[in-house]
Amino acid sequence: MAADNLSVSRTIHGACPHDCPDTCALRVTVEAGRVVRVAGDPDHPPTHGALCTKVSRYPERTYHGERVLTPLRRVGAKGEGRFEPVSWDEALDTVATRLAAIAARDPQAIVPYSYAGTMGLVQGESMAARFFHRLGASRLDRTICASAGGDALAATYGGKLGMHLEHFAESRLIVVWGSNSIASNLHFWTFAQQAKRAGARLWCIDPRRTETADKCHEHLALRPGTVGALALALMLELGVHGCVDEDYVARHVQQGPAGWPALRERALQWPPERAAAVCGVPADRIRALAREYGTLQPAAIRLNYGMQRVHGGGNAVRLIALLPCLTGAWRHRAGGLLLSSSGWFKAARDDAALQRPDLLAGRDPRTINMSTIGDDLLRESSPGFGPRIEALVVYNSNPVAVAPESARVVAGFRREDLFTVVLEHFLTDTADHADIVLPATTQLEHWDTQGSYGHTWAMLNRPAIAPLGQARPNAQIFRDLAARMGFTEPCFADSDETMVRQAWRPERVDVEELFARGWTQLALPEAPFADGGFPTPDGRVCLGGAGLPVPDFIPNHECAETVPALAARYPLAMISPPARHFLNSTFVNVKSLRSVEGEPLVEIHPVDAEARGIASGQVVRLFNDRGEYRCRAEVSTRARPGVVNGLGIWWRKYGLDGTNVNQLTHQRLTDIGRAPSFYDCLVEVAPA
Repeated sequence: MAADNLSVSRTIHGACPHDCPDTCALRVTVEAGRVVRVAGDPDHPPTHGALCTKVSRYPERTYHGERVLTPLRRVGAKGEGRFEPVSWDEALDTVATRLAAIAARDPQAIVPYSYAGTMGLVQGESMAARFFHRLGASRLDRTICASAGGDALAATYGGKLGMHLEHFAESRLIVVWGSNSIASNLHFWTFAQQAKRAGARLWCIDPRRTETADKCHEHLALRPGTVGALALALMLELGVHGCVDEDYVARHVQQGPAGWPALRERALQWPPERAAAVCGVPADRIRALAREYGTLQPAAIRLNYGMQRVHGGGNAVRLIALLPCLTGAWRHRAGGLLLSSSGWFKAARDDAALQRPDLLAGRDPRTINMSTIGDDLLRESSPGFGPRIEALVVYNSNPVAVAPESARVVAGFRREDLFTVVLEHFLTDTADHADIVLPATTQLEHWDTQGSYGHTWAMLNRPAIAPLGQARPNAQIFRDLAARMGFTEPCFADSDETMVRQAWRPERVDVEELFARGWTQLALPEAPFADGGFPTPDGRVCLGGAGLPVPDFIPNHECAETVPALAARYPLAMISPPARHFLNSTFVNVKSLRSVEGEPLVEIHPVDAEARGIASGQVVRLFNDRGEYRCRAEVSTRARPGVVNGLGIWWRKYGLDGTNVNQLTHQRLTDIGRAPSFYDCLVEVAPA
C-alpha cells in the first residue's frame, strides 16, 4: 500500500477523515517507514496549512500503545474488556459461521451499526454496504448527529446546500448559530476573523458562553430548544422595519396558503417581548440582532448542528434557513447560510456504483434507527418490529458511549444471546462488549476519498505507511467476510483504489486532478442562489407541503411548558456539548489531549451552584428518572442560569462510576429527521 522505498523521508497527501466540516488536506511526513509529522496542506485553500490540535496529534493516536493490532476473542463477561488474541482465519471463520446461521433464519436479525468514525466513502459505506446488501441484513437509519437539520434544510432548499466557506471573509455581519467554531470549525473561524478585522459584526447564539462567544461582538445565551421562537421574532422585526426584500421573496419563496403569507401571519404572533420570555434573553437584544441582520449586507449565517438536537430542531432549522431568503442575502456571494455543503457532493458521488443496492435483489429489509438502539436491542420479535436483533456489527462508531440513554444501550449490549463484532482501533466502551474485535487501520494506513459538509472540495487520502500489526482496512475486512460467506459477485474483488475511482461521477469530479493533487473543487456558482434556482420542484424555497406544515416553534420534550411536573422535580436544562479537545468520543484516549481536558466536568452557573451548595472542584451528581451521573463541578458563567453543560463525550470507563453524560439523555426523537434530542433534557444537580 505504501510507497516502495521506506528508507527515505517523503511527504504523502492525505485528508482528515473525522466528523468535522473542515475536512482538512494533510501533508504526512514519513521517515524510515514511520510517520513523524502530520500538518495541514498550505496549498489547499480551505485548510491553508493549519490543523486543529486534535488532528495534529494523529501520529500519537496511530502509534498509541493500546492500539488493537490483532484479532481478539472475548474471554470475560461482556463489558469487562477481557480478550485473547486469535488469528484472522479463526476470527473470520467465527464471524462468518455465526452470521450465516442467523441469516438462514432471518438476515434482518443482523444489524450493521456505523456512523462517522471516518467520513471516507471507501472505509465508510462501500464494501460494508455491498456486504450487508448481499446478506439482506437490516438497514441502519444513520440519524445520531445531523439528520434533523439536514432533512429540514433539504425540505426547505431542496438539498443540503449553502454558501462557500471562503466567502465568509467578505461578509459584513456573521451570525454563528449553535456552533463553537473555534473548537469545531476552525477554518471557518479563520475566515470569520478576516471579516471581523475588515469591520464585520459577529454575533454568537448559543446557550453556552463558548470560546467562540468570547470572541464575538455579541452573545445571545438563549434557553436550549427556543431557537424557533427567536427566528419568528426576527422575521417580525425584519418586516416591521422594511428589511424584507419583497422582490426576492415574491420570485423565489413559496407563496399561497402554505407559503410566505401564512408564515408572515405566524411571525406576527411573535413580538420580541414574547420571544424574550420564551428564550430568556432581553427583547432589546432581539431587536438589535434583527436591525443589524436586516441592514448590514452581505449578512451570513453559519448554522451548526447543536441547535437541532431538541424536539423542535427540524422546524427551527427551517425557520433559520428562511431568514437569508427574506432579506435577499442570497443575492451576494458573501451572504446566505451554511449548515452543510454535503448536498453539493450528492450529485457528484456515484453511490449506486459504490454501495451496490442492486445486491438487495428486490428485498426490502426493515430499518433500525441508530438513535433508538438502546430500546431496539431489548425488543422481542413482533409483527411491527420484525425479528429480535441477534447480531450487531459495529464499525466507525462507539454506541455504548455516544448513543442516548446509555443504561438501556449497555443493557442491550450485555445480552448474552447477542453476537457482537466490532471493527476498531482501541478497546472502546463498545469494543469491551464485543464477542470478536477486528483490528482496523487508521487514516494513515489506507486509501480513501471523501467530500465535505463544510466546503466544496473533493478529497483523496493516500496511505502513508503500511498497516501496523495485523490491522486491515474496513473495506478489506468486509471483502474477507464476503469471501468466507461465499459471495462471489465480482464487486467483492474491487480494490480500495478502484473504489476511490468508482466513488465519483467523472463529469462532476476531475478524478485525475484528485489523484494528482489530493483534492479538486466542485464547479459551482459563487453565489448559488443569487437569482433563485433552488433545487426544489418549482425552484422556490419551500415552506410547506409534501407532508410538512408551515414551520413553527415547537417546545422541548422536557421543559416547564410541556411537562411542568417533571420540570418541578428536575428544574435544570442540560446540554452536552463536546469537550474542546475531543471529537465526539474520538481522541478521548490520546493522553496528551486528555491531560488538557483533565476529567469529566459539568459547568454550572454561580447562581444555581449557590442555591445547591456546590463549589468548583466538588464531586456532584446529576440525576433524573433515567439515571445518575457523577463528575466534578465547575462553577462558571460559561453556563447560563437554569442550564448546566455536561461536557462530553467521555468514554464511560473514564467516568467516576463508569458512566458518562448519556446516562441522563433520552431516546425521544426530533420533529423532523428521526434524530435524537440530546440537548432536550431536564436534570437536577446536588453534591455527591
